[in-house]
Amino acid sequence: MDTESLYNLLQLPKQAEPLAEQELPQGEKKKFLPPTSRKDPKFEELQKVLLEWINTELLPEHIVVRSLEEDMFDGLVLHHLFQKLAGIKLDVEEIALTALSQRRKLQVVLEATNRSLQAEEQAAKWSVDAIFNKDLLATLHLLVALAKRFQPNLPLPPNVQVEVITMESTKSGLKSEKSLEQLTECSTAKDQAAKDVFDELFKLAPEKVSAVEEAIVTFVNQKVERLGLSVQSLDTQFADGVILLLLIGQLEGFFLHLKEFYLTPNSPAEMLHNVTLALELLKDQGLLSYPVSPEDIVNKDSKSTLRVLYSLFCKHR
Repeated sequence: MDTESLYNLLQLPKQAEPLAEQELPQGEKKKFLPPTSRKDPKFEELQKVLLEWINTELLPEHIVVRSLEEDMFDGLVLHHLFQKLAGIKLDVEEIALTALSQRRKLQVVLEATNRSLQAEEQAAKWSVDAIFNKDLLATLHLLVALAKRFQPNLPLPPNVQVEVITMESTKSGLKSEKSLEQLTECSTAKDQAAKDVFDELFKLAPEKVSAVEEAIVTFVNQKVERLGLSVQSLDTQFADGVILLLLIGQLEGFFLHLKEFYLTPNSPAEMLHNVTLALELLKDQGLLSYPVSPEDIVNKDSKSTLRVLYSLFCKHR
């Protein structure tokens, strides 16, 4: 059984239940997200960006995260994500089957993560208890901190804040208090300047997209003609990753052995393998500053394909 199958088997989501007074010991506090906060568009967008980022990073390891609230508690995803981002091998069991071993693994992972993040004040926003108990706010604070440290160009929505309800158990019963929880910082002029050029292009000047595509097609054909190749359609001809890999090899001086990729991919899985390898090569060379999902390339998403080719165009035109 592969890692993905084991991971899916271990995920046993529980339906959230209303808080009962006896569940909160006297003197303790607990934060809750009301339904209105969960449905906030910017809050949903933050989760979407983080989810796509994690799945892109962990795709080579066949780990798929479907819910940040349900899938992060046992330390498995955080273990693999931290090792991939930090390049640090953690001495911890690969698969934790019991609640005790899962919690122990999570503690080791968070201790290493906090050291890497040099998190002291930030660490107060998450804890082993909070993550293990599927506290979505704590999980988001942790993931945002990881993204800012290891993927600073990740386009997190700015100024995400949600209303939370803090419940406190007192001698006279439960008391509640509303407050705002800040998850991401306000945008700055620098952030605005760094906004992805293709988001602006497709949104504000869609009539110019074809001109950009034509310029990139011309650039690509100049580079691959010596290989006996010709490109007419960016969307369809790059979806299987073959020409993209050959183009990267030609421009960056890589020699790709035929055993490393599928020269004539016959399935979506083989196409995905090729595209994932291509994106990894671009990231290793520091050329891919904006996160791109390999699935989007395979699914012939014009904007994603243009982003990837534009990164090569800027360096080698």
